[in-house]
Amino acid sequence: MPSQPRETTLAELLASGHVHRPVKTELRENLLSRLKTGEKRFPGIVGFDETVLPHVERALLAGHDLVLLGERGQGKTRLIRTLIGLLDEWTPVIAGCEINDHPFEPVCIRCKRLAEEAGGDLPVVWRHREERYGEKLATPDTSVGDLIGDVDPIKVAEGRTLGDPETVHYGLVPRTNRGIFAVNELPDLAERIQVALLNVLEERDVQIRGYSLRLPLDLLLIASANPEDYTNRGRIITPLKDRFGAEIRTHYPLELATELDLVVQEADLVAEVPRHLLEVIARFTRLVRESKAVDARSGVSARFSVAGAETVAAGALRRAALAGEERAVARACDLPAVVPSLMGKVEFEVSEEGREQEVLEHLLRRAVAETFRRHLGGADLSGLLERFDAGESVDTGELVPSAELLRRLGPVRGLAKLMELLDLDGDSPGQAAAALEFALEGLYLTRRLSKDVSGEGSTYRT
Repeated sequence: MPSQPRETTLAELLASGHVHRPVKTELRENLLSRLKTGEKRFPGIVGFDETVLPHVERALLAGHDLVLLGERGQGKTRLIRTLIGLLDEWTPVIAGCEINDHPFEPVCIRCKRLAEEAGGDLPVVWRHREERYGEKLATPDTSVGDLIGDVDPIKVAEGRTLGDPETVHYGLVPRTNRGIFAVNELPDLAERIQVALLNVLEERDVQIRGYSLRLPLDLLLIASANPEDYTNRGRIITPLKDRFGAEIRTHYPLELATELDLVVQEADLVAEVPRHLLEVIARFTRLVRESKAVDARSGVSARFSVAGAETVAAGALRRAALAGEERAVARACDLPAVVPSLMGKVEFEVSEEGREQEVLEHLLRRAVAETFRRHLGGADLSGLLERFDAGESVDTGELVPSAELLRRLGPVRGLAKLMELLDLDGDSPGQAAAALEFALEGLYLTRRLSKDVSGEGSTYRT
């Protein structure tokens, strides 16, 4: 973490010329600065540049609290967390304050008293922007005490009276004062608990049990939610919806290229996965998302494609370990394994009960065929087809090493061009085998070869 400023007292802070800014002003001015310089505002967010992000920027510039509404796996939480980068890197707080009071404007009783007693010697510490973010997943057991606060029995036991406001234990929202607080899946929060947020959003204060306690909180409140017509687990109460300044709808990637970029960015691949196979996974995700057999209201998360790519890579690593290959490279034979591993991530229509695996297998074959047509549809594959002219066949499978597959196929005329079309490394046996096996599968799906599938693998023949 970068070094923090050196001022440690109120007098030193005043002498430094520090200017106190409310959180929303801080976010607005820092965002404007990045807009003017062209610096990236929301790192790691893919596919929202022309749709979602302009709305987010307008909401921040207007100083609005906001709700991000969208199906699962659309990057709502990721987007919220990027807003941390728009805060000042360091901000001063009164040492020991539970709610991050600014030394210039203390608001809690403890800090007001301390400021009067210490004067210019009021101790100051610095908080990094990463420490100014709070988040709560709304679960049915969340209480008002969790969010806002409650009486602390330990402080009462120490001798304070129940009427003393300093016996309050602050909840997550006040503890994120002068920062950003996010409530994920807001409709899951019980309606009576949502009521506790009304004052936070409008009057900017909190009410705790019977205390006459007013804390002018300075924070940006953001919530995420799935569309109400899907969740059916709850709703955002009307008064609370009215208090949010902006409601912004998110979406899944609109273009295949964006979907592919997302997979490349997010997947933690333990082996080499050629880009054409990642494209198959991205196409597969989009086909599943668009399928009438899938419940459109539930959505198909971006985690679907990420997990698929990681499963394909794991299959290549497993083969390399069992076969003693030095370099693990994924091939088309690793694709079928994604169907059983991803089936639990999809909600199907009731009418498709019992056909789930069949539906996904069909869509995966479509994704392979479409990717084959895009990259190799116009390619000269006669050199590969010659291998089958005499009625011979080629056996392959997920445990067949790349070197063995190349030996079984023998020299293939036009292999270099084939690898060039797939943007593969010509010096890698693993990538050569990946190119040839993908071409074989594409020729089968376009009905130029036949294929027999058994428990041991696949056999391609004319």
